[in-house]
Amino acid sequence: MLDLHCHMLPGIDDGAPDLGVALAMARMAAADGITTVACTPHIYPGLYANTAAGIAAAIDGLRAELAAAGIALELTIGADTHLTPDLVEGLRSGRIPTLGGSRYFLFEPPHHVEPPRFEASVFAVMAAGYVPVITHPERLTWIEDRYAVFPRLARAGAWMQVTAGSVTGRFGRRPRYWAERMLDEGIVHILATDSHHVDRRPPLLAEAREAAAQRLGDAEALHLVMTRPRCILDNRAPDAAPDLPAARMPAAGWWRRISQGLRGDRARDPHRGA
Repeated sequence: MLDLHCHMLPGIDDGAPDLGVALAMARMAAADGITTVACTPHIYPGLYANTAAGIAAAIDGLRAELAAAGIALELTIGADTHLTPDLVEGLRSGRIPTLGGSRYFLFEPPHHVEPPRFEASVFAVMAAGYVPVITHPERLTWIEDRYAVFPRLARAGAWMQVTAGSVTGRFGRRPRYWAERMLDEGIVHILATDSHHVDRRPPLLAEAREAAAQRLGDAEALHLVMTRPRCILDNRAPDAAPDLPAARMPAAGWWRRISQGLRGDRARDPHRGA
């Protein structure tokens, strides 16, 4: 399995606070069957001023520590990138890293409010030749009011990444509902851990793969954690990746009733945030 969203680099953002935790995360990931991890710290102006050069240096350091510890885990570069006016320029200049140097990059929407011209911004980076992989849409607090944005963007060529823990219920029933709905509607391209720690945000992907297999079958579950992530790292064109599955719709009105019941959970969600 390939995990293309993990905050494993020690001390570089709100992920692993030190080398000990980073090594523990790496051991857990390898034991779970993950063979490759994209180290994707936040690039968030005013909070995490990471650059491709700094991230690459941190990866080199962690790679050496993994080798010394005998942990068989391949590392590649990426970043959890927030929307800024100079996003396209940052990608073109190489200051903002893409996933493994490919045309794909992680694009993290603001957690609590949809930014102005969000869809237009996504189209702008696609027009520049990049494929945004929108991270954890199922966990956004504004998804109830603006859900239709995400199927539209998926149909237009953006990729959607759902967090493994959302599928398994680790983030609570709201994110699980939206993760399952997006899977059932056939708009999820990949699953990733978005791991930050071994305890509260563990790097576990196999359990989500199994949950996805129960809903969509073994073949699509493998595409979510292996085939499509490999297409990203190989920089293959989106149309070379396996097609998304056809939507499997529940009984009429079921999603509406459930989603209305979940609206009150937003204020109580203990996992809100990046």
